Amino acid sequence: MNRTTLSLIAAVTALAAVTGYAATSSGGADDTPATAAARLPVERSSLLCPTPGQSDLAETAYTSYTPPSKGTGAAGSAAGTARLVPVERGPGQAGDAKGKAKEPKAVVTPKEPGKPATGEASGADAPALIGTADGALAPGWTVQQTTTVEAGTGRGLAGVDCSAPDTDFYFPGASTAKERSDYIHLTNPDDEAAVVDVQLYGPEGAVKSEVGEGIQIGPHASVPVLLSTLTDKPYPNLTLHVTARSGRVAAAVSAADDELGGDWLPAAADPAASLVLPGIPKDATDVRLVAFAPGQDDADLKVRLATSSGSIAPAGHDTLHVKSGMTSAVDLGAVTRGDAGSLLLTPTDASVPVVAALRVTRGKGADRETAFIPATRDTGARATVADNRAKGSTLALTAPGAAGTVKVTASPGDGAGTATTKEYTVKGGTTLSVAAPVPAGLKGTYALTVEPVSGGKVYGSRMLEEKQDGVPAFTVQTLPDDRGTVSVPEADEDLSVVQK
Repeated sequence: MNRTTLSLIAAVTALAAVTGYAATSSGGADDTPATAAARLPVERSSLLCPTPGQSDLAETAYTSYTPPSKGTGAAGSAAGTARLVPVERGPGQAGDAKGKAKEPKAVVTPKEPGKPATGEASGADAPALIGTADGALAPGWTVQQTTTVEAGTGRGLAGVDCSAPDTDFYFPGASTAKERSDYIHLTNPDDEAAVVDVQLYGPEGAVKSEVGEGIQIGPHASVPVLLSTLTDKPYPNLTLHVTARSGRVAAAVSAADDELGGDWLPAAADPAASLVLPGIPKDATDVRLVAFAPGQDDADLKVRLATSSGSIAPAGHDTLHVKSGMTSAVDLGAVTRGDAGSLLLTPTDASVPVVAALRVTRGKGADRETAFIPATRDTGARATVADNRAKGSTLALTAPGAAGTVKVTASPGDGAGTATTKEYTVKGGTTLSVAAPVPAGLKGTYALTVEPVSGGKVYGSRMLEEKQDGVPAFTVQTLPDDRGTVSVPEADEDLSVVQK
């Protein structure tokens, strides 16, 4: 074979390898500037809902919602598919007369974007759920799990957004105190087993425990771990770090208190030097801040409360020192004093990443209830929260920097209703707390979407509340970007790579 033939083969091979290659230089072959990456709707989403609870009195409602997105094709039967099904129970799973495993029955089966779908479960035996959505039902797919417990440990309202699987989670605000029963729920959506490490950090650093190492979660299975079994010592304030050695899981902490009710503690936003914890209710009777510095350096933080009129320093708590690898907690008391607010944490000097969450209490004496507000990301391109009701849904919006304007859309109800849209402008350094807009002619529950219009970044949360024999039962869900779109660079062929 001569040299010319070899060169031709090499050129053809290189050409085949780069077909569809996306040019990443500052410009194309003619030195024109590269265009910005387009944001396109995602084509598939995965969500996992933890086991609702340990109480026989638990009544759980599931609300699924996908906001309409441009570029996802026609609605109706061609819109895509989505379903939430119980996790497999492994060997011994219920089967038919021939012993074959039954196809799990979907708890929720959404039909189209723009309209909520609901399901329900009762008692302590309700399983964790695994969900997938594709096509037009995938972008921004959101599922809210709301559980009502009328009496006993953890009584009140417990809500959580079903979450996507990941490999790393922080939960500041967990506890192994005698009055608390905290479980970390680990759910594996994949066909292979996942191996997870669970590490606790207290006020003096890492809590030694070998029990939390190498926890195995089988394929399509969920495992609850009682945190008090990981240590012999009660800790009122802990940070829980969950990492997957192999595979991936969804993780959430169920926190139940003998006297203060209970709620879900979701994972906090990734470690960052500045954090926003939005939506402390105006009638909060006690607020506890829990923070953790996972790196090698101590963190010194400036603490500010963004109120309706501006940012102020909580009395006696204008700064917080967080030692490296240790959990710090401070009781802020009734910090809002009748004016809903959001907590802003910023570095006083050097930028050191931290994670943080709030435990918020409403009510007095025996009629108290708690919820958690973890630090969260901003609303991004669009944020979505499901399971809103005609009464008892409050929206909190915070602009820590420049003022920002957002558009809030209330979807039709799962029974009936006409969507409505309102715009809200949030002044810089303030929190705007409003009753959530309600669709006209509402029947059932509905969803809210928050989209930026202009100005600076906006952070948000939704509080859902109801009365239970005098107890102000409530739950708070933050409003990070719903990740309905993904950045896709413009692709182009670049044949210059085969030129010599």
